[in-house]
Amino acid sequence: MASAAEHKIEAVDLTKSFGNVEALKSASLYARPGEVTAIVGDNGAGKSTLIKCLSGYHAPDDGRILVDGKPVHFGSPLDARRTGIETVYQDLALADQLTVWQNIFLNRELTRGLGPLRFTRRAAMRRQAHDLVSGLAVNVPSVTSTVKRLSGGQRQAVAISRAVMWSNQFVIMDEPTAALGLRETAQVEELIRRIVGDGTSVLIISHNFEQVMRLSQQVWVMRAGRVVSGARTADVTGAELVAQVTGANSFG
Repeated sequence: MASAAEHKIEAVDLTKSFGNVEALKSASLYARPGEVTAIVGDNGAGKSTLIKCLSGYHAPDDGRILVDGKPVHFGSPLDARRTGIETVYQDLALADQLTVWQNIFLNRELTRGLGPLRFTRRAAMRRQAHDLVSGLAVNVPSVTSTVKRLSGGQRQAVAISRAVMWSNQFVIMDEPTAALGLRETAQVEELIRRIVGDGTSVLIISHNFEQVMRLSQQVWVMRAGRVVSGARTADVTGAELVAQVTGANSFG
């Protein structure tokens, strides 16, 4: 295992229970800087609970979370965002009636003024959103487009762009291409490669093993609340991942 100094984020022996259900059982993994790290496992394996602990949505009952080798304690998602962790959930959390630029700045609007008398800097937000989307080469008609008029892939791209706007350090994505067609999946995967190429670390949950093999450099397998295996993606096959998820064998 790499040293803690080489980890962008690390989970050490995280446990989490909901009543009598143990969702996480001493789960440990790490993600290196500037890479795509993948987590795979069946439904109920603990993947979503783990990323919700890493993103501040849940507080673990025990264990540690480290960012850049330093212990952190998240009381809320806002605490995680302040540390540079942004999360794109499956539901994307987009407001359909708002425009692309309004969604990118939702609850983080730029303002000017003194004290309680403040004005929204709409032109500045539109300009910054345009520069972001153009820089990422996102396939969105215009930042003034209403989100409800966008395709599934375009909506996913907006959610990822919003995450990158507020953190160029670490982005967590839960099933980033679920329910997308082949063309839109390819576009979203290219966007992920682009932001990683610019230095952002990405952690993805995916049931698509072919996608994991294409995108990631490190892969972790979860089963029954535990991280049971981890390996460099180049050192394993898709068949081995399937065997790991089902419990047929182990690696790493």
